[in-house]
Amino acid sequence: MLKKLFPLIVASLVFLPGGQTASHAQDEPNIHVVVNMVQLNVAVTDKKGNYVTGLKPSDFAIMEDGILEKTATFAEGDAPARNLMEGADQDLNALSQSGGIDGAPPTFDALMSGANVFVLFDTSDYMYRGFVFAQDAISEFIRSLGTADKIAFYSYSRDLSRAAILTADRSQVLRAVRSTVAGDQAALYNALLLTLKDAARNTGRKIVVVFSNGPDNSSVVPPEDVSEFAQSAGVSIYMISTREARLEPVSTAVFERMTAATGGKAYFAKNWKDEQRAFASIRDDLSHLYSLSYYPKANANTGWRSIAVKLVGEQNKKYKVRTRDGYRPRPFRFSRDNKAEVEPSPTPGRGASLGSH
Repeated sequence: MLKKLFPLIVASLVFLPGGQTASHAQDEPNIHVVVNMVQLNVAVTDKKGNYVTGLKPSDFAIMEDGILEKTATFAEGDAPARNLMEGADQDLNALSQSGGIDGAPPTFDALMSGANVFVLFDTSDYMYRGFVFAQDAISEFIRSLGTADKIAFYSYSRDLSRAAILTADRSQVLRAVRSTVAGDQAALYNALLLTLKDAARNTGRKIVVVFSNGPDNSSVVPPEDVSEFAQSAGVSIYMISTREARLEPVSTAVFERMTAATGGKAYFAKNWKDEQRAFASIRDDLSHLYSLSYYPKANANTGWRSIAVKLVGEQNKKYKVRTRDGYRPRPFRFSRDNKAEVEPSPTPGRGASLGSH
């Protein structure tokens, strides 16, 4: 499975290649499906679109494939996450001290410490007009993210440039924004997939904010694969698209589907003022999200698992819930010395490699 929080194996399946005997199988690595803690970013709004605050863990019901799950951690907005499961800290410490999977951090606080925000900026040839205005809007957004522990700034045209890796130093990120220059054709989905893979390596809340000024014309990765990866990694995608991108109906539909599936939002800005308002709306959304997580109960489904979050109580039925709608567990390969390694996901699209800088 993709990197989640609190790695804790709660279910596994062992697959033996056809024709192998048990003695031969013991000499080969085993494939297990590892189910880790699943984290959800959940927005709750009323009929007018206003955020609903003050809800408690007992107001939420989480269903995975129709199975009622028990909430493990809970947080509202910028408040620290609360551990709702007795003994979870001890389980985590024991796992990390024994080597764990993916080098799990040793404490609950280390795992749940704030947000990791990745900003992905379109610097393709679509951006020759309005380039400086977009830089201004992004810079203001970065300065406003006082509650996010870390921010990364990437840019893309045909290739991805990691201009500022994840850091708490706002000045470093702002310098990276100002150093960007316009490039050539746009490979949005290639760049977005690489950004999501970087985000997936982190614990805590993971957000990708994309500023796009036009349709994708160079990617080898289908957007459906990118969307599924984001859902499985627990990364919410927000997209701000300009008027030029809105003129392309296919891109508009893709942006709306992708953001909705991951629990994010899509914005279409007509001018630079709309761009600033869109970034302000994202900042507002991040500060009002509820963070919930759970350890999935036993589930034989090794494919796509659906997630549904509902509100409990008659007074809460009038509210709207927005979050990702599912994920796909990833297999891990276990060798004889019990070391675990995540299985690489197949190259999306038609097997073409992705370039990056």
